[in-house]
Amino acid sequence: MTARIREFLAARRPEGPCLVLDLDVVRDNFLSFRRALPDSRVFYAVKANPAPEVLSLLAGLGSNFDCASVAEIEMALEAGATPDRISFGNTIKKERDVARAFLLGVDLFAVDSIAEVEKVARQAPGARVFCRILCDGAGAEWPLSRKFGCEPEMAIDVLEAAQQRGLAAYGVSFHVGSQQGNTEAWDGALASAAEIFRVLGERGIHLKMVNLGGGFPTRYLRDIPAVEAYGRSIENAIRSHFGNRIPETIIEPGRGMVGSAGVIKTEVVLISQKGGADDMRWVFLDIGKFGGLAETMDEAIRYPLVTRHEGAASTPCIVAGPTCDSADVLYEKTPYDLPITLEIGDEILIEGTGAYTTTYASVAFNGFPPLQAYVI
Repeated sequence: MTARIREFLAARRPEGPCLVLDLDVVRDNFLSFRRALPDSRVFYAVKANPAPEVLSLLAGLGSNFDCASVAEIEMALEAGATPDRISFGNTIKKERDVARAFLLGVDLFAVDSIAEVEKVARQAPGARVFCRILCDGAGAEWPLSRKFGCEPEMAIDVLEAAQQRGLAAYGVSFHVGSQQGNTEAWDGALASAAEIFRVLGERGIHLKMVNLGGGFPTRYLRDIPAVEAYGRSIENAIRSHFGNRIPETIIEPGRGMVGSAGVIKTEVVLISQKGGADDMRWVFLDIGKFGGLAETMDEAIRYPLVTRHEGAASTPCIVAGPTCDSADVLYEKTPYDLPITLEIGDEILIEGTGAYTTTYASVAFNGFPPLQAYVI
């Protein structure tokens, strides 16, 4: 938590749960990525936090943008990015959205199937496409499913089909899983990418780019490697698998760019127990899964919770949100140690919440308003 955030909360005293995001941290994170991976272009994953202030700052610093929808493309353009700095990175796109993006000047599209290639070929003739391949995500706190990507062998057919349909087969992409703690996780995927480059090269199709994806973590309760460690490992893996024929590379940090920049202020609404023999305390907050903390699903992300009682004796507590939905429980499988002296009305600061919170918040479930956000 930065001094600027503490000062803002002390001076403004906003009511209700809110996110406060410090742009100075975003700037520092961007510069760290640029230093750690100087030969890779940064494509910020807009979905992590599309606040206009964040996009404008990054556009001014020279960032590119990975967009998942036409709306995100329009946000990036409004923030000052030019179309050549935008990738339509979602592999599941409506054909009319491909057409709209192409009309706006975007000519870089992700695919993972021949059916998607055909849509792009019809609506964005001559565009560049890169094929996403599956990655096991071992070492990630939030491994990604098989929803996106295809087997590396299939990617060869997909990119060959793209070239045959008048598109430019441009490269390969992958994602090693969100909150990836293993700095070596990129090695296996880069080996697969290099083999795809080799096979297609023998067929006269010369790919140019490897999209290294995201996965760069934010510090929550556990320490994480420095971004420089990721940079060294990725550079070594690229040189190992590609030799002297180094491709263009891009990275798509989202959580690693904005996660550490944000803090959510929440309030304790109720502290209770469920029966005389049950000594487990339930702590209910005025924010839960539906208010922006969806990433606590399956307790995948365990955010640091800071109270005014730091240093006091603690006890395991079940932490839940305020809504009338039994799924709105944040931490129960592994209860969270909270101070015994915690009281109803106390504020709790949830750190590391700059990514995937405001955009996950429901519009008005149970009548609760969307998560308020302040960018400073």
